[in-house]
Amino acid sequence: MVQKQIRAALLGVLIVLSAANALIASPCQAQYSTDWLANTFGTLATHVGNTARSMWVAPEGVIYTASFWDESEGGVAIYQNGASIGSIGIHSEFQGGAITGNATSIFAALQYSTSYGSGSVGRYNRVTQKRDLVIPVSVWNAVSKADVITGLATAGSLLYASDFFSNRVRVFTTDGVWQQDMKVSTPGALAVDSAGNIWVAQKNAAAIAEFSPGGAPLNIIQMPAASRPSALYFDASSGQLMVGDEGPDMNIKLYNVSGTPALAGTFGVQGGYLDTTSGIKGQVGDKRFTRIVGIGKDAAGNLYVLNNPWGGAWDLGRNGGTDIHAYNSAGALQWQLQSLNFEALAAPDPSTDGAYFYGGTNIYTGSAGGTFVANTVDPFDYPSDPRLNMDDTQRDEHFGQLVTVGGNRILVATGQNPGIFYFFHFNPANGYIAIPDASIPGPAFNTTLQVTGGFCIDSRGDVWASVDRTNRIYHYPLTGFDGNGKPTWGAGIVTSIPESIRPLTRIIYLADTDTMILAQGVAGSWDWTAMKARIEVYHGWSAGNISKPDPVINLTSANPKSITAAGNYLFVGYVHTVPNVDAFNLTTGQLDTTLINSSPVTVDVGNDVDSMYGLRAYLRSDGVYVVTKDNYNGSSVVVYRWMP
Repeated sequence: MVQKQIRAALLGVLIVLSAANALIASPCQAQYSTDWLANTFGTLATHVGNTARSMWVAPEGVIYTASFWDESEGGVAIYQNGASIGSIGIHSEFQGGAITGNATSIFAALQYSTSYGSGSVGRYNRVTQKRDLVIPVSVWNAVSKADVITGLATAGSLLYASDFFSNRVRVFTTDGVWQQDMKVSTPGALAVDSAGNIWVAQKNAAAIAEFSPGGAPLNIIQMPAASRPSALYFDASSGQLMVGDEGPDMNIKLYNVSGTPALAGTFGVQGGYLDTTSGIKGQVGDKRFTRIVGIGKDAAGNLYVLNNPWGGAWDLGRNGGTDIHAYNSAGALQWQLQSLNFEALAAPDPSTDGAYFYGGTNIYTGSAGGTFVANTVDPFDYPSDPRLNMDDTQRDEHFGQLVTVGGNRILVATGQNPGIFYFFHFNPANGYIAIPDASIPGPAFNTTLQVTGGFCIDSRGDVWASVDRTNRIYHYPLTGFDGNGKPTWGAGIVTSIPESIRPLTRIIYLADTDTMILAQGVAGSWDWTAMKARIEVYHGWSAGNISKPDPVINLTSANPKSITAAGNYLFVGYVHTVPNVDAFNLTTGQLDTTLINSSPVTVDVGNDVDSMYGLRAYLRSDGVYVVTKDNYNGSSVVVYRWMP
């Protein structure tokens, strides 16, 4: 027996040594790890779908959420017991703003791009997951950037639908036969109580209107003026109407509605993620809700709350990510499901040596999905924050770039392929909230031209930008911070772009080593975001070397899209081809390694890099390079940690 134990132990040692030797023999695999952030799960089969904006919960605890866009699955995602169990439809089928169901079917607002338009509701069989009926609800069937159908509910054989622009709630049978209309201004979320009365949220009026089953007006719940009722659920077990409030209270209000409606209590921290009595302003977590857009319970009394964290403009598919909290009947948090929005990137934070990551709107830390730390948007103190602007042209500012200068953080938030760059600073008195400063182009930088030739904010906080193919690089030196941490910059110092790299499309300046990296665009192309194969590296740029690149890197892989650099390495990602990230030595110009996926393969790394600034890099104090990559397929951020 002892000999068998010794042999087994020796065998185990040999297996470990063999595995170690295999890693050593394969340096590209041995030298880096592949990880992810901003999604509870890291594979396509299990990942949490993006940007859920409405929710319905079946009695057995199956959760259905609707999204405007999900790149890798159907727009109605299905969850149970903290896991993904499938989806319905295609990725662009649903508007996302309204969903409901019954024992046999799911009803969801359809997207404007479908043949039925934004004013219709699709009915889907819960077993086959096939659409078996389309119900025309509104004449407003070609609205592309706002919800037409803003609420859905079922009761027995009836379906209720809020027709927002027509100022009515429409009643159909669940087979699509119209029954009646109820006139109500700007109707939103809906709920039906045990008496068959219909409750209609009027979000901007801070009110909830009650109608009888026959459509007669009954009571009105007038909430505080700043309240914004965004989600309704009638809890038959308690006889209470549960109201999600996305106003400053950021909680769920509970109303007794058996007689004259009366507030009976609340669920959640008052102030939500902006509360400062139980956490740091901006900090998310248990009962620190962001923007409540869905409430539901199952037959066991478990409560499910869907948040759609603040931040996101005209493209509803790029709104705040999915954030589902599940509580037991006693109100204790059981699990959470979270995802990134459709497409975004988070940058390693130098202040924490790469332990925290800042996106355009959110902060993350950890590994294997990580922890959603904070939402940096405050819609109440800073309503003009460009990250809230529904008319913004940059397709939302979810891509983050971050530098730290003398303890002061500067965040730059951009869209997928930006020509405008938005600047934010942080003040300890405001916790995690990013305070809007300026934009380039903009008055602070004395230009109205878009930044089409490349952008960089270096580790000193200086800004380097080439505006609208001027064949010039403008260097705006950081001049300091005021007492609240707000940065200021000096006038632009102009340098002519070397002829050999025109037209310029990317700029990276490494202040620690005085290294300038310039990437060439495609001459005469309409696509100013496109890169060619030529990248020039100038050592001693600020010292005067602006004409002799060494090395010149000529990329051999097709369709380069995004570059980033740290330490002595340039990292390159590609679009429409491979998920690879190539690491080039800035001294030799040689390709030293390619980051694909470490073994065992447990992380989806996406198809490609589909954004100009879809890579960020940081060199940690221990010599490890941390490289982050946008993964729009898995609604996550891929994280490579590489030791050369």
